[in-house]
Amino acid sequence: MASPVNQQSEPESEVITARRTESLDAPHILKLVESWTEKLFGRVNVVNIIEKAALAVTLCSSSDEIMGHAAFLDYPNIPDVDQSNWEDWFKITYASGQVSSLNTLFLHYFVAKKEYAMGCAQEIIRTAFNAVPDLHFLFLSVPVGTFPDSSLAQAFKPMEKSESGQKESCVLFVCKRHEHVPVLHIRQAFVEDHDDLTPIFNRQSDMLHNTYGDYFLAELIEAQDSDMQCLVAAVEKTSYGFMSISTDVNLDVLNECFELIPFNGLRKPHPDDDTVPPPPTPPATHPMDHESCNLEAGSPQSKANSTQGDGTRDSSQMAEALPESSTKESKDNSRAGSPASSVKRDQRLSDGSSPVLVSDPNEFMESVKETAEAVEKANPFAHSITPKDLIPPIQKRFVPTYHGAPNAFSIQLFCIAEQYEMRSCDFLPEAFSKFPDRDFCVITVPHMVPEFPLIQNFVRVTPKCPSILPHELYVFHRSGLLKNFNVRHACTSDLESIEKLVATVNMKEGILEDLKQFNRARRDKGNTPLQAFLAECQNQVVGIAVIRNEEEIEFIRSHFNIEDFIYYNHHSRDEHGHLHHFVLNPVFSHLTKHFFKEILRLARKTCLYYPLFPPYTPKEKLNDHSLVSGLNALVPVRSRRQIVYPEQGLGINGPSDRILKKCNPYALNHINRKLVLEPKVTINARIVVVGASDVGMAYLETLVYCPHLRFNNITLISPHGLPGDLPPDELRDTVLAHSLCFTQDDYAKLALRTWINVVYGKMTAINRTKKQVTVNGEALVPYDHLVLCTGRQYVVPQPIGIDESSSASIGQVNPKTGILNRYTGHVPPNLYLINDSYDAAVMLYRIENSVLKNNGVVAVYGNTLDSLTCLQALIRLGVPPYNLVLVEPPDLEGTVTCLNNPTIEAEIKNSLKAIGLQIHTDYTLAHWNDGNELNTEAEDNDVKEIKSVTFSTPKGLIRLECQAFFCFCNKEVDFDAFTAINSACLVYDGRLVINATFHTNDVTVRAAGTLTKYRRKYHCEPWSHANFNSKEVGIALASEMLRLFDPTLDPQIEPAEEPLNLIPIYRSPKVVSAFLPGDYRYLHVHKPCVPTPLAELMAKPDYGRELVTGEPGGKYDYMRLHVNRYKSVETITCLAKKPFPKDNYLCLYGIHEKMLNKMLARFDEGLIDDFYRYLAEPWAAAIFHDRFADLRDEIRELLITSPKDKEATLEDISRQLVDEETGLSEQQRKELLMAYVSTGAKRAVETRLLNFISYNHYHLPMYAKPGMV
Repeated sequence: MASPVNQQSEPESEVITARRTESLDAPHILKLVESWTEKLFGRVNVVNIIEKAALAVTLCSSSDEIMGHAAFLDYPNIPDVDQSNWEDWFKITYASGQVSSLNTLFLHYFVAKKEYAMGCAQEIIRTAFNAVPDLHFLFLSVPVGTFPDSSLAQAFKPMEKSESGQKESCVLFVCKRHEHVPVLHIRQAFVEDHDDLTPIFNRQSDMLHNTYGDYFLAELIEAQDSDMQCLVAAVEKTSYGFMSISTDVNLDVLNECFELIPFNGLRKPHPDDDTVPPPPTPPATHPMDHESCNLEAGSPQSKANSTQGDGTRDSSQMAEALPESSTKESKDNSRAGSPASSVKRDQRLSDGSSPVLVSDPNEFMESVKETAEAVEKANPFAHSITPKDLIPPIQKRFVPTYHGAPNAFSIQLFCIAEQYEMRSCDFLPEAFSKFPDRDFCVITVPHMVPEFPLIQNFVRVTPKCPSILPHELYVFHRSGLLKNFNVRHACTSDLESIEKLVATVNMKEGILEDLKQFNRARRDKGNTPLQAFLAECQNQVVGIAVIRNEEEIEFIRSHFNIEDFIYYNHHSRDEHGHLHHFVLNPVFSHLTKHFFKEILRLARKTCLYYPLFPPYTPKEKLNDHSLVSGLNALVPVRSRRQIVYPEQGLGINGPSDRILKKCNPYALNHINRKLVLEPKVTINARIVVVGASDVGMAYLETLVYCPHLRFNNITLISPHGLPGDLPPDELRDTVLAHSLCFTQDDYAKLALRTWINVVYGKMTAINRTKKQVTVNGEALVPYDHLVLCTGRQYVVPQPIGIDESSSASIGQVNPKTGILNRYTGHVPPNLYLINDSYDAAVMLYRIENSVLKNNGVVAVYGNTLDSLTCLQALIRLGVPPYNLVLVEPPDLEGTVTCLNNPTIEAEIKNSLKAIGLQIHTDYTLAHWNDGNELNTEAEDNDVKEIKSVTFSTPKGLIRLECQAFFCFCNKEVDFDAFTAINSACLVYDGRLVINATFHTNDVTVRAAGTLTKYRRKYHCEPWSHANFNSKEVGIALASEMLRLFDPTLDPQIEPAEEPLNLIPIYRSPKVVSAFLPGDYRYLHVHKPCVPTPLAELMAKPDYGRELVTGEPGGKYDYMRLHVNRYKSVETITCLAKKPFPKDNYLCLYGIHEKMLNKMLARFDEGLIDDFYRYLAEPWAAAIFHDRFADLRDEIRELLITSPKDKEATLEDISRQLVDEETGLSEQQRKELLMAYVSTGAKRAVETRLLNFISYNHYHLPMYAKPGMV
């Protein structure tokens, strides 16, 4: 649709480009309205018709001027004809039996620039036929007594009415495909076609020419026989396309590499076929033991489990698996993380009968032990915290056997001229006619080849793990050629056919129950209208869908960004539908969007929504939905950050209960009328992400939530899989400090498991030549693009050892970094390294079931924030404070304390001492168990555990008896990750070295996060990704990589040159949140910077001001705001015993103090004694709104844009007046204010603000809006 064409029907020619119409085009489209437009189409709301159109096309000139527009809908714009019954009306009224909803669209609106109207009409019609391959007829309804404009009359001709046709208020005109788009004639290839076809092949690739010579095509055509045929597509005796097909297909290899059960292994059915897998082996239970582990990476005991939303698999390159249902579309189900599949099949820690919200560790782990899995890893530290009784047996992969005759032929070579590529599917009828005994056509393509129009009608088959074939497999069934695909309402007599269709579908009971409810009452049990639709072909049921009215549309609008896809005010409340079930035979998967289009038309809906719940959601909620096989046709919708309103409420000035109600979190997927004919760009490139850090999650989210792209092969390698799969647990989530990049609800609303593959394990090697990552020493994961985001983890420091005669340390300290050398020996099972929620959950379980029962002592070693949060979690778990010991190592030179605030540090230390907790400062770990070597071969488990730890200072030693030992002293790159990176010859200089665009020294390997550092050529040694917001870094990484795949962006195949050698600037704040001893809730937000002690910062002359209210433990809770010299909030620090709205306070960063109700003036006047209370006042709600940042950007754009050409902008005037040293004088302020008013900027800003308040009034009802006063 974006190819430029020349319009030469007028004296002047204009180069135009066709694209999809956007709502923002409406004002420009209205300027093209002529006198005949209203007579022909009536009075039309242009924005409304753009919103409802199945296909809306706009033509633009080279200067981006709109030249023409047309809107096509899937029903006639005739008042007397119901949109859901137009086919019956058409059959009665007109003499044509070929028209159907599949091949027909109706022109509802057309305008064009007068002098180019004829050419615009022709181009729009050609664009419509090329964009929709199944489209054969365009209809135009013309009121009686009116005739189409000459620009349309040339293309549209009157329809002939049938003898029984009644007199209508409109006359129907038709435009047929073959009159505007050449018909491809498919015939047998002859040697004479060589001269026509060779230039086409050479334009697209010279590989065949270089490999086989100049006449390879003639030789191939000449070699045709009964098993190999060649076809050409001809237009007026000239060949424009070629296809070579053959029955020589290695079905054994394909079945070995791909999940072909739904297609019966591409063989004819045979009585001896074995396609039913045996029931899974139940996990063996055995008491928990604490055996020592093999410390070598890749030990035989290590296993890498690759799972996706619908099952557990062996170690492999891919983490996809196909449900054993011939009625479910393979490409959708293979990666869809449905409620049903997640709860029933995924055997990770989050599954089984664990309750939805568990705060008691004993209850949680008791439920976990029944059906959960723990991943046995090569990392010695991981073994020390993984209970053996949670590891299930590895299930052997079921391999079906087939005995029938081959039932497939393959496309070996295919090429077609670009102008006819949308008609590639015309080859298929002739291809199947050459092999009448074969029902399947298959084609394999390399991963890096973009999906071309031919295979858009095919079904992508899920690869097995492992797959030895580095290609994607696509399958097309003969029945897919049938065009009598009909959608209608279900009825009682269809029940038997539907039962057969869904016989092997998960949660089929819910589908059948909803169908019976529809037949009984047309409403669900809550009295909400319910509708069920069937798809049938050749009178056989091939699809079923159940929807109901969306009763929670206000909640959806306020909690999800659906306005990224629709103009909400143009959709009435009853036009929103909720999708519960959708099943379609994979043979017709290419008609998935047509099925959705028909559902919307027949149900009189414009939008459908489908929720995906996390695996810990109550089963009652999950039973309402089944996995929809058309999930790939939907687009995921981003969730919205919510304002946290004051606890006491706002009364009648607060949002409605529909907005504020609490419900189970879910991810939302959506489709509307505009999307049903908009194809996605499919990306088959294998993208492997190592590490589930905040950077990695932000990267994955950005890729997955590109609505016009579909990534089929994204794989995450992580020891514990995706974060957020564990059920919510307040205690577990407070064991570590939090960056607030992603919360538990955020993960639930992302549903990344739906779109990505997950391999459980650790990267232990990288083969850059073969482009493979080794997981746990044995499993291979191939990649085309590798992204390393492992971050850094807590490691065990090397005990320095003690010379008892002098009490001096004899260990070696790294002179460059000042960090103790890494410990590489055997790690006791009661030495805990907590790096994520999984580690925290296992730790809490063990502490409660061993230490608490034995009243043992727990030693915590470290001076990080996590050491304090862990102490608080242990106290809340029930460990007596007198059994807790905190040992703080010496601060390294140049480091900053974890809190960097003397007031807060003193309060936390006092809180610890007040409860009787022992604190030892400036001590270094000397050894444990008095320096005795751990006997890993002894049968007595007690020998392996830590019984005592010894610390040293220059003044002496301290020895502590303990039953558990925690290390939080320093974070380093994981040893296995370092080994893999270093062995792969990726440049490593204390960290993995990258450039400003995330590239390592290998163009296919990128990295980001705390794992990395910048190249020395940038001369920015103190700066790295560790200084910036991890989520922003992940988004920037994804944005760089999208340039490789997104056709709407400027392509970049290789890294760009860097003439200035500058690192990128990231502006989002660094955030840390924690629950500290003394029951203090802590939040610290600050700008990205090199860590510097607070006293040094405040001593700088340009520091700004410090505003503090309250004090720790005082009448008012402590809050500190730092306002920089530009009067903007740069630092927020909170310490409070009462919960406070963290999400709200994050919005304060970067806000000018005058936006905060002239905060500085009020503070100086003594009107603010408690910032918590001040910021809870209703006036602040708009600042906390998730779209307030967009409003600020709009206003900024206004001020830097000139109202007229060559006039100075308000920004230019300001820069002329401002002097950095002297500032603005009173006279200059008046001049600037006058310019602000006279240029119209003031009025424009006020208008934008009022529009913001009005449009978001459902969130901001406390503000008056125009019309209220």
